[in-house]
Amino acid sequence: MAAFVDNRQFGTHMNGVVRSCGQDLKPSLPLDFDLDSSSSDEDENDDASYLKELIRKANAETEASVMDPRDEGTADQWVARNSSMVRLTGKHPFNAESPLPRLMHHGFITPVPLHYVRNHGPVPKAKWEDWTVEITGLVKRPTRFTMDRLVLEFPHREFPATLVCAGNRRKEQNMVKKTIGFNWGSAGTSTSVWRGVPLRQVLRRCGILTRAKGALHVCFEGAENLPGGGGSKYGTSISREMAMDPSRDIILAYMQNGEPLAPDHGFPVRMIIPGFIGGRMVKWLKRIVVTELECDNHYHYKDNRVLPSHVSPELANEEGWWYRPEYIINELNINSVITTPCHDEILPINSWTTQRPYVVRGYAYSGGGRKVTRVEVTLDGGETWHVCTLDHPEKPNKYGKYWCWCFWSLEVEVLDLLGTKEIAVRAWDEGLNTQPENLIWNLMMMNNCWFRVKTNVCKPHKGEIGMVFEHPTQPGNQPGGWMAKEKHLETSQDPKPSLKKSVSTPFMNTNSKMFSISEVKKHSNPDSTWIIVHGHVYDCTRFLKDHPGGTDSILINAGTDCTEEFDAIHSDKAKKMLEDYRIGQLITTGNIHKIW
Repeated sequence: MAAFVDNRQFGTHMNGVVRSCGQDLKPSLPLDFDLDSSSSDEDENDDASYLKELIRKANAETEASVMDPRDEGTADQWVARNSSMVRLTGKHPFNAESPLPRLMHHGFITPVPLHYVRNHGPVPKAKWEDWTVEITGLVKRPTRFTMDRLVLEFPHREFPATLVCAGNRRKEQNMVKKTIGFNWGSAGTSTSVWRGVPLRQVLRRCGILTRAKGALHVCFEGAENLPGGGGSKYGTSISREMAMDPSRDIILAYMQNGEPLAPDHGFPVRMIIPGFIGGRMVKWLKRIVVTELECDNHYHYKDNRVLPSHVSPELANEEGWWYRPEYIINELNINSVITTPCHDEILPINSWTTQRPYVVRGYAYSGGGRKVTRVEVTLDGGETWHVCTLDHPEKPNKYGKYWCWCFWSLEVEVLDLLGTKEIAVRAWDEGLNTQPENLIWNLMMMNNCWFRVKTNVCKPHKGEIGMVFEHPTQPGNQPGGWMAKEKHLETSQDPKPSLKKSVSTPFMNTNSKMFSISEVKKHSNPDSTWIIVHGHVYDCTRFLKDHPGGTDSILINAGTDCTEEFDAIHSDKAKKMLEDYRIGQLITTGNIHKIW
């Protein structure tokens, strides 16, 4: 098969310009696509050429990443990023998704700079020549592999796979009731071509022991130092059966879209477990440990669970819900999203638009290698359904598994749209799994109810009528979406609770000491740490050592207004706790900063 990239230097190539990723990299080897599908060699050559062209086109259309001013003063200030990415957790750590129209513009293969990012802490600085991955635990030959050994001593696999954060579409959940997670929109998913070493071959080389000798789980550990659980690495595990199953295509990946991994995506090596949630695919991989028990890492138990709807954070801790194995998430669930019409799109109603159909479009995916077999759209609340046309750009692997999203479309008469109040979509997979009609709230993630777009009549121009479309939410702290409007309406209709005069909240204006912004800026160190949230000033110095997110996440915001960062990631309980540290209000332009 022809080489995809010859003699290419590691680095990100866009528009013919090499962008340094900020870490020392190594010249790449010639890259061949090894799709390992059920198709013939001739078909595989066609597939490789098709993917190569998609990647080339995506890179050519994507602007160079830059050092973002928002990262200044953080541990990530050396990492170049695409400025269009929607930040979901404020300044740091970096968690972001692409604007949905941009994501869909590129179609099947997502440009690396627009691939969603989920980071729990700072990005480790790595050098290819210094990096090692240790294989230890219940193996006969514990080994520490350099990157060169992984690349040169093992056959590689390369194939496209869709990654999805388990929090995709979480903001819809947060509109119903606050979860313990931040506001992912509907672009917490992306697809890349991944190249790496099969996990099962690495474990075989090291002599993984049998089940009878206790080798039941394979644990993965990253390199980053994280504050959660009192200080730890990010880690998780899968069963031995999954790790050794050749149909699963699990790899230690070191290339993405024909380039070395970018810093945000795990350079120099990460796990790729197709069909699983992103939370199992450890980045900056340092250790693989074969064990009798599943991973005991803080993030393995206190994240990536779907608990019953009645379970609160307090109840989960008190009654040990986190440790019940039946609530762990591994494989993705079935999901679909409407991407066209986009949010706030206006469709004029005139003699030209009514003479041709409007094409509704979107994406769908499922987990475990299950193929999406049907997508349906309803214009009447589920009374009738229209079967959509499906586009599956990938071919299954030789075991019949599908690892990528697909795209769907449906032609609708404009006059039919004019008579509907909402467009809703649901998908089905080959296991006959489908999406529930209504949102099933839980403490964390995996929202997959029908995706609904509301329609309203508007007047875009004088003498003309049109239709405006509204998605349920917009990602992060961005305003907009019909769910936000409905929540605001419900809140405004609720009777106002009586409040004692002595009680203050971040949303009240009470008589208190006044501080100027220049005075707050002086308190930006560990000895005196002040922050501003919703116009109120808080002294967090005594809370630094107790903050679950670590001291750094407070200190990088010290002396500043961090309202956006605070609201993005904190629960209602945390907002109430903040009141214990309130010392006054902010003076702005000679007036008290008021929040009504």
